[in-house]
Amino acid sequence: MKSFELKKLPVDKNLETTQVLKKLALAHRKLAELKGVATSIPNENILINTLGLQEAKDSSAIENIITTHDDLYKAELSFKENKSLNAKEVHNYIEALKKGFGLISDKKLITNNIIIEIQSLLEGNNAGFRKVPGTALKNASTGKVIYTPPQDIAEINNLMANLEIFINNNEISTLDPLIKMAIIHYQFESIHPFYDGNGRTGRIINVLYLVLQDLLNLPILYLSKFIIANKGDYYRLLQEVRDKDEWENWILYMLDAIIETSTDTIYVIGKIKNLLAEYKHKIRNDYKFYSHDLINNLFMHPYTKIEFLEKEMGVSRITAAAYLNKLAVDGLLKKEKLGTANYYVNHKLFDILSN
Repeated sequence: MKSFELKKLPVDKNLETTQVLKKLALAHRKLAELKGVATSIPNENILINTLGLQEAKDSSAIENIITTHDDLYKAELSFKENKSLNAKEVHNYIEALKKGFGLISDKKLITNNIIIEIQSLLEGNNAGFRKVPGTALKNASTGKVIYTPPQDIAEINNLMANLEIFINNNEISTLDPLIKMAIIHYQFESIHPFYDGNGRTGRIINVLYLVLQDLLNLPILYLSKFIIANKGDYYRLLQEVRDKDEWENWILYMLDAIIETSTDTIYVIGKIKNLLAEYKHKIRNDYKFYSHDLINNLFMHPYTKIEFLEKEMGVSRITAAAYLNKLAVDGLLKKEKLGTANYYVNHKLFDILSN
């Protein structure tokens, strides 16, 4: 099959239709609300860790890397007894997301080198952009090739260089950033520059672009759950842009994803905020060992362990164990065993995230 000939960006078409503009306004309102609500959680790592792990799970599930919340949180504990390869792959996702966020926060750019570094962390290799022809996207049910991305490394490099300019140079296009995000995602997935990990890398780019454009302060808007629920439309609409130059429905789909995901995330952050206040009040009033570092630990790690408290609170192993065991006896945590090791579950936080 002949490789589809991708056009360089910007798109030579009026994309700001009446329908798009109407939905665009709501998407921006929801994003602004989410950005504000996120500031109500004093420690940003609580949201990056908890919501990031949820996204890692959902984004990986799109690529048929399936794990449970239980396996995922056990993987974070790094116990030798935990050997779930899928959970470890999902854990790589959160590490890649954090690395990307750190890099763009420092450089104020999303460069191809950053994109390559993100994919490298996801896949655990340094293969870089595809150099060998043969990659084709197939229908999962029929095995039929539905799209052949660019095959030549020179063409891939050329298109990715063009995409890098489009991402970082706001003067190259006057389009709204959310429309640009939809275009960037389409273009990246159509270039399909890596042998593997393109979908997950592309979804990380989405949220990093929103941070780059100052629409969010933290990478906490994750569209994977929406894509899972509307997976058929996702692939169909991507292909309709390639086959028919049909942009409006694709952009509307991505705006719907932003609106629905923002609404859901605002709700989840509200639940986390209320639980955080409940635990702060309870521990401050009933225990002599209350501290901000303790609360941060219990909410950054849905599953925690003695070593986490030792490191993050600077206390001895005996002291850390005493704190966790006391909280478990009183029902704020659940004490569990994995092999010969103990871990402690913030079960109310787990319920919020897993539901």
